[in-house]
Amino acid sequence: MSRDEVLNIILATKVIAVIRMSDTEKLIRVVEAIKRGGVRAIEITMTTPSALEIIAAMAKRKTAGTLIGAGTVLDAATAEAVIRAGAQFVVSPITNFDMIAACKRNDTFVAPGALSPTEIVVAWEHGADVVKVFPATSVGPKYFQDLKGPLPQVRLMPTGGVSIENAREFIRSGACCVAIGTALLEKKAIAAEDWDALTAKAKALVESLR
Repeated sequence: MSRDEVLNIILATKVIAVIRMSDTEKLIRVVEAIKRGGVRAIEITMTTPSALEIIAAMAKRKTAGTLIGAGTVLDAATAEAVIRAGAQFVVSPITNFDMIAACKRNDTFVAPGALSPTEIVVAWEHGADVVKVFPATSVGPKYFQDLKGPLPQVRLMPTGGVSIENAREFIRSGACCVAIGTALLEKKAIAAEDWDALTAKAKALVESLR
């Protein structure tokens, strides 16, 4: 899948689910559950034990229409490794120019991280498909409204502090999509293998963003 195709899916669904799980079998069930609710993009963070192996396994076993990506990618070498493993998008908490360039060489969607207006513009000008605003919990939705005034061309994604309750407010304030972790992927539901609960949460989130 091309970089533009991945971008179009993320912009259409408006959400990336961020997950840290080392149990591949259970992870597959989680992905299936939230996909039934309309969430199609799954980010596996590189802070997850055996992240590369999990990304490779998920890339091979995912169902059609699901995107598997890598998060917390800090440099070009890691970007190359996750793309070889099968990641269809790359997300980072920082802006590393070589990492962005590696993704562009591989026709892979990339969302580097930034916070200040200057950092955001620099990331965008170096080829970001979306700029991850991190940590969004420190600034809130109003910050996105303020940014979109002078920077209407930049696609912004809040990460950190996004919940099912406030995700819509981030979108209304100018974010093109959101990244959400434990607020969607509730640990108790996963431990209990309550897949219907995860589907319901995903559906509620996606419907609120529409």
